[in-house]
Order: sequence, then C-alpha cells, then structure tokens
Amino acid sequence: MFRLRCAHSSLRRFFHEGAVTRDQVLEQLRVCSAEDQVFDVVGKNRAKLTVNHVSRAVGMLWQFQREKPQMLRTVELIKSHPQFLTLRVLAENKISLMDDLMLVDMLYTFLRLNVDPHDSLVQQLVSEAWLRIDRFPLASLSKFSICLNDQHLHHSPLMGHITSIVDQRLSSIDDARILTTLMISISSLVSPRLRDALISRADQLLDNMDPSNYNNPRRLVQFLRNIKYSYRPLLEKCNKIILSNIPRLDAENISIILGLYQSLQFNNCDFRLAVKQRLTELIDSSTDSFSFTKLFVALAPMASQEIREGLENTALLLADELTAHQALAVAEALEEIQSRNLSLLNKIAAVIKRNLHVYKPVEVARISQALFLLQYQNPELFSILKSILTNFLQRSVFPYEVTMLTRVLSMLPNLRLDGAMLSRVEAVVAQCSLSDLNTISFAVAKWIRNDPSYRHNTPSKYVRLLQNLKHCGHKRLQTADQLDLVLEELRHISGEWFEEMLLEESMATLKRMMDQINWSNVPELALFLTRINHLCPPLMEQITSVVIKDIDKIHHSATYATLLPFTVLNYDPVQADELYDVCIQRFTPHISSFDPHLLVLLAYTLAVADCFPEELAREIFSIDFLGKLDAQLETLPDTLNMRTRLRLMELNRAVCLECPEFQVPWFHERYCQQLQKKGNGSLSPVQQQIHKMLSEVLGGINYVRGETVTPYFYTIDFECILDKHLQPLPYSEPSTLQISDRGKVHWGAGSVENIRNELPPGAQRVAVDFLDSRSFCKNSHHMKGEALMKKRHLEILGYRVVQIPHFEWNSMELSTPDAWKEYLKKNIFRELSS
Repeated sequence: MFRLRCAHSSLRRFFHEGAVTRDQVLEQLRVCSAEDQVFDVVGKNRAKLTVNHVSRAVGMLWQFQREKPQMLRTVELIKSHPQFLTLRVLAENKISLMDDLMLVDMLYTFLRLNVDPHDSLVQQLVSEAWLRIDRFPLASLSKFSICLNDQHLHHSPLMGHITSIVDQRLSSIDDARILTTLMISISSLVSPRLRDALISRADQLLDNMDPSNYNNPRRLVQFLRNIKYSYRPLLEKCNKIILSNIPRLDAENISIILGLYQSLQFNNCDFRLAVKQRLTELIDSSTDSFSFTKLFVALAPMASQEIREGLENTALLLADELTAHQALAVAEALEEIQSRNLSLLNKIAAVIKRNLHVYKPVEVARISQALFLLQYQNPELFSILKSILTNFLQRSVFPYEVTMLTRVLSMLPNLRLDGAMLSRVEAVVAQCSLSDLNTISFAVAKWIRNDPSYRHNTPSKYVRLLQNLKHCGHKRLQTADQLDLVLEELRHISGEWFEEMLLEESMATLKRMMDQINWSNVPELALFLTRINHLCPPLMEQITSVVIKDIDKIHHSATYATLLPFTVLNYDPVQADELYDVCIQRFTPHISSFDPHLLVLLAYTLAVADCFPEELAREIFSIDFLGKLDAQLETLPDTLNMRTRLRLMELNRAVCLECPEFQVPWFHERYCQQLQKKGNGSLSPVQQQIHKMLSEVLGGINYVRGETVTPYFYTIDFECILDKHLQPLPYSEPSTLQISDRGKVHWGAGSVENIRNELPPGAQRVAVDFLDSRSFCKNSHHMKGEALMKKRHLEILGYRVVQIPHFEWNSMELSTPDAWKEYLKKNIFRELSS
C-alpha cells in the first residue's frame, strides 16, 4: 500500500513538471486570431519572450495581413503599435540566436511590414545574413534576394555574391519557384552566358512543374522583360501555361502579364482573346477601387465601345475612392483610349490634384503627359504641374529622370528654359544613353522654337547644349564595343537631330562591329536599318550570310523582321535567292502558329519583293484565318489595327494581280471606297506644277487627268492616253472613273459603253507619278520596294508608267519651264514598247 502511494505521488509530480515545461507563450500565440491578440500576448510576456516567440509573433502579424485584400490591410497601424516596437527591439537583440532559416524569414517579414530599410534592425539582419550567405539553403537564398530587391540593392556587391552562388549551384536548383525568384533578383547582373544558362535551366524546369502554377512562367516573363530579351521559345512556352490558367487569373495578374508582354513586344492572339473574355466576366465582381482599376487598365484598350462606356460610367462612380496611384493608372488608360468623357476626366484630375504631394517625379511627368495628350483643359492644374516638374528637374540627379522631366516639360505650353533647368540637363548628359540624348535634343528644339529671341538668332545657351549633346553622342558611339548594347540604345531613336548629328557615326559604329552580327541580334539590326530608311550593303550582306548559316536558330516569327530591310529598301544581296528560300522554309511549317496580324505583315513584305509562297497565300485567304484575324484586330491598338487592315488589302490586291492562278477573290472594294472618302485628294505645289506643265505638253487641260483611281484602287497622280501615233487623246467631261459590279472601269459620266478594255487600237494609257523623298532610301537615290511594286502592278493593269523622282524634277538641270516640259516630253512620248 505504501509503495502504491509513493508511485502515485511520483506520477503526479511528473505530470505537473511536464505541464510547467510546456511553452505556454507559444500556446497563447497559436490560438491568436487577430493582430491585437498577438500584441496582448507580447505585452504580457515581454520578459519571457525567446527568439522563437518573436519569430512566431512577427510571422503571425504578416500572415494576418496577407490574408486580407490589399485595400483592407492595416500595416501602418501595426507599425505604430507600442508592442511592435518591443518585437523589433527583441529581434535586433536576438539576431545571433537565430538560425539561418529564421534570420531570412525575419528580415523578409519585417520588410513586408514596411520597416524602413535604413532601420538598424534591417541593417543588422542584412549584415548577419551576408556573413552566413554561402551556407544558405537555396530557398533562403531566394527569399534573401527578394529582401535585397525590396531595398533597391539590385547592383550591390551582395547581390553580385548571390549571382555568383547561383552560377555555381545552377544545376542543383530543382524548384522552379526558387529559380524564377532568383532570376528576377539577379537580372540586372547576369552576363549573356549566365542569361542563356538560366533560360536553359528554367526551360527544363517548366516541363516538370505543375502546369496550374502560373506564377513561375509569369516570373520568367518578368525576367525576360528585366533583361530586355524577347526570347520567343521561352515566351511561347510560358504563354502556353499562362493561357491554360486564364480562368483562374484575376484582373491584377492579367494586368501585370499584359504589361510584361507589351514591354517585350510580344503579341499573342489567343492570349488577348482569352484575356478579353476573362476580363469581361470579371466586370460584375470588380466592385472595389483596387480590383476595378486593374480591370479598367487591362480591359478598356481592347473593349468594344459599349463595354468601354460602361467601364467609364463605373469609373465615374468609384473615382472619389481612388488612391493617388489608382488615379494615375486610370488617367493613362483614358489617354490610351483617347477618352472624351469630360466628367470622368474632371473627377480623375481632382483626385490627382489633391494627391500631388504623394507622387514621385516620374509619376508627375506621366500624369502631365497623359492629361496633355488628352487635351484636357485645366490651366490651373497645368500651372501647378509645371511648377512641380520644374522643381523636380532642378533637384534630380538621375539621367533617366532628368530626361523624362525635360521631355514632358517641353510638351507643356508657355514654358521657358531657365538657367537652373539648363544646368541640371547639362550636368547629366554625359551619363545619358543615345536614346536619352535624342529625347533631350527633341525637347531643346521645341524650346528654341518657343523662345521669342529665336526669331533673331539661336541663343548661345541652346547652342552650347546641342553641341554638348552631339559631342556626348559621338563619344558614346566611338567608345562602344558591344553591338547588342548599341542596338538596344538605338532601338527607338528617330528624328531630325539623330539623322543630322548621329546617324553617320551610328552607321560607322555598326560597320566597325560587323563581326558581332549573329543570329540573335539580326532581327534587331534589320529593324533598325528599315526604320532609319538607310541602305547599307555591307551590313545587309553580313546579315544575309548569318541568316543563311544560322536560320535554324532564328525563331520563325523573326523572319518577318529579318526580311524587312531587303524588301522595303529594295536590296537584293548576292545570295538573294538563297536568303528568301531559307526564310520561307523556316516559317512555312509554323504558318498555323503565327499571330494572324504578323502573318499578314510577313506575306505583304514578301509580296513587295514579288515573292508569293502559295501555302502562305492560301492560309491567309482562308475563311478560318480571316475570321481569326477579325477577332484579333478587335483587341489590337488602333494604329496596329489600321496598319494590318491596310496591309491585308494591299496583299489581296497584289495576289489578285500577280497570282491569278491562286483564284483569290478581290474583296476590298468597299474598304477602298471608305479610304477614298477619308483622303484629302489635294495636290501638292509640285504636283500642281507638273499638272500645269503636262497640260501644256499634251495640248490642253482636257488631255490629262489628275488624281486618277485605277482598278484595285491605286491612285496615280496623272494619267493620259496616247494613240498608236503617240498623239494625246482628250477625255470627255466630267472626268470621273467608276468601277462596275463586274470589276470593269468606266470613263466619262458613267456611260456603260465606254469600258476600260475599249481603247482605240494601238493606244495606251500612261500613268505619271511624282515620287517624293519617301519613295527613296535616305542616303541614296535608290528606289524603295513599294514604289517598284506599284509600277509593276500598274503595268499589269495596262499602263505605261512614268515615274518622276523628286531629285530629278528639282535638280539644277531642270530649273526652267522649258527644261521641265522637255523632260516630260522625253519620258511620255518615247516609243511604245511592242
């Protein structure tokens, strides 16, 4: 009995001690369901809190926040709570007791809770992490890299150390989430070699990951955007995964992905159509200002007029609830769709005005630009914006910021360039890219024109700045040693200043780096040569050699950009036939996967060069393709939409005229008639002069017809008819051209008898076209492809074509009326070919 009592007593003591050793603080934290409860536990147990307690409490505070919608989060209230300061102090005192995982988690969480990066706690956590970084597991390394990004330490030695670790351990990274996060963090430091290795590894991991996880491909697209590398195979693989997840995406994620695609100039028809449908479905559920703003920005540019008006009405109701940055986003979306909803504009402007103190310099510039391009009339607001922009400019030290502020200020009316602003611009030009220098020169040119003293002479302050811009541009080009970097800076450059000051030096630099032309930069170089309208045979021959050698490495969609300068500038390289053959063989197996609008542009480009692959033509002029193209065009920006429609018409015309055996019908008559109605139909002074001379040469005004529209709707400047003896024939009045339902042309007052095919025996129509500078390459008298194609088509239609180049008509040799008349006689009355 005694032994039993002793045993019972021992058991009671054991269980009592076990209860005591249980972590009661941790138990209390576990049952907390809100931030206040966590702070209560912290306040009551300050002296007992271990490093594990602190870690748990801080983690729970963030967990509660992240579970709430963005607009309902209360991070600022948490930061201001007295017990949050307690947690920060305890965390800083216990850093040495944290294991590696806890250390990084603590840093990550405090940054999520908006603790200032300069706070001693954050600084101490980062310093300790640096000491341990080489032993971090990959998951912690990934999370630590996010923390450094949050602190804008993208280019720091510490991020460089992480880049080196990733390079060494790349083959052992098996988690796509870890890899894609690291890729974004180190994107500003990767070399071309590491870039390619990262892309290859990511490509492998995508094949084995859960396809329902759209964040990994989204991060990969963000990485490509960060490094400005539109690598199509990876983009298309990412897009395929994202596309399968469209039903699960919210407006915020769609808006992000659309922005990334736009930055990479990646247009995918299936994605845009699916996104448009998904966003339309989300309209009714996007009732708060956060989700609606994301929806509005993404959907408005591609929505129908009816849906767009509905979105604007909802925006008007929610306008007063918008935050400063939501108002900015809506303003830019309104500018993109060129809204004329004055009530909404006034509301958005009011929100912007009361939040002007919140915006950063670049954001104020974006606001000013959007409102200016919307032609919004509010002198008081623009006066305030000008003042703020000017103050920002005088204080800014970042070249990109100074450039944008300068450009936007130059757009605003009645602004003078004062000494302080000029000094600030001059202080940064040496650090500016070629694109920035070009932008600043454009702004300076505007200021010069608006300066009253310009009427007498250009003020010396502008002269000095322009000379400095030219000097910096030349120096940058002369010291450049990487073709890819030069092409990146030249990507969006255009305008008179560039052509006059930097074009020659740019071409010299590109020729100096000709040995760096490879399959990856060929499309970018080709686009640049096309855009500047500059014929450079050495560069184009080198492009030809690279394309023929490495066509299998060039993405099939890039054949369009690659061929552009050859067709547009009408240049046949030595290996022209082989160039076109390899490109056609490259894209033909992938015709069905092309974006519809891009396939139309590609086919038109080939048509300019008199090249008509039958499989391509049959694909484009099929009912299914045209239906898909129609659907895509509804989602494209207006400019690209109109350009694609015009190219389809021109392609349709070219196929009908040059490949009748394809039996493609002409279905653009109504479209062309609408274009005609929109045209101004006025003759330039030179054309009026030629008209007068032609009348005198041919024997009267009724022997020449101006602004004539041909079958298939070519417009020719002048037309005359010569009989078999080369004598002009008069036109009956009124001189109008009509096309019958059967496609035949009628002359005179709509008389059915006098149809186009009935000319006097041996007679021939002569088309006389004046070719201005747009029909020639800028650096030579070499005629471009479109002018030659028009000549080819007019000849098929039965015309003898006389083209008058501007440099011949305006030459010293033809400086008198008699000389001009003789020139016309020589070209018009030469013997007709048999």
